[in-house]
Amino acid sequence: MGYRNAQDIFPEGLLRQIQRYVAGETIYIPAGDGRKAWGETSGYQRYIRERNEEIRTGFAAGLTIEELMDKYALSYDSIKRIVYNRKETAMLKYSATLSAAKAYADAGKLDAWIHLYLNEEGRNIPFSDGLKLFDRYYFSPALFPVSFFTRCTGPEPDMKYRIDRDWWEQRIKELEKAIPEDDDLPPLIVHYVDGVFELNDGNHRHKAYENLGIEKAWVIIWITEKEELDEFMQKYGDYVKDCRVIRR
Repeated sequence: MGYRNAQDIFPEGLLRQIQRYVAGETIYIPAGDGRKAWGETSGYQRYIRERNEEIRTGFAAGLTIEELMDKYALSYDSIKRIVYNRKETAMLKYSATLSAAKAYADAGKLDAWIHLYLNEEGRNIPFSDGLKLFDRYYFSPALFPVSFFTRCTGPEPDMKYRIDRDWWEQRIKELEKAIPEDDDLPPLIVHYVDGVFELNDGNHRHKAYENLGIEKAWVIIWITEKEELDEFMQKYGDYVKDCRVIRR
């Protein structure tokens, strides 16, 4: 019979209690009456998986092991084991690019890329925090017509988020020069809700695409409700037929 490391099974508080009675020895724990794995009913296993994913995401975003120790009240060895555990998930190299978003999507971790992006280059931490409140459906990057989406950011009076016109125009000019030379810009992030598309991130790029006459752009679509997912698939399923949908 093989054995498993107790650190991989028990929460640290319980492990410390066990270590009061036995440490460094192999012990046998008889099976209970049920067949479910320990913690499965209580949701503890899901909590551990989600916590570990948050730790790896934070580490990939630049947090040190010491900072993660303080945030999650775990030991140095525990944090190190989580961030370097390749059996649970491959260590993906983050960058604010389409290729990185696709790589994360292929690994089933598109939401991790989104949060890394929003907390870094996207500079939209409140949006990232809001996405974490509920499980969402995320489609891996797909090509969509630019005309499907309407900006919510810009200098115009009717914009939900108004910004300085001079700064806006300067940024658009920079993108108009960069886009033809760079085919690996990050995808737009769009929410499908109430039958319409909300352009959450990428308003500057969207305007530059329009100015350059670019008709299609890479987009990450996210949806919250199952009913809206079904409606989206009926109307726009052809655009995502080769995409992976992830629920997180």
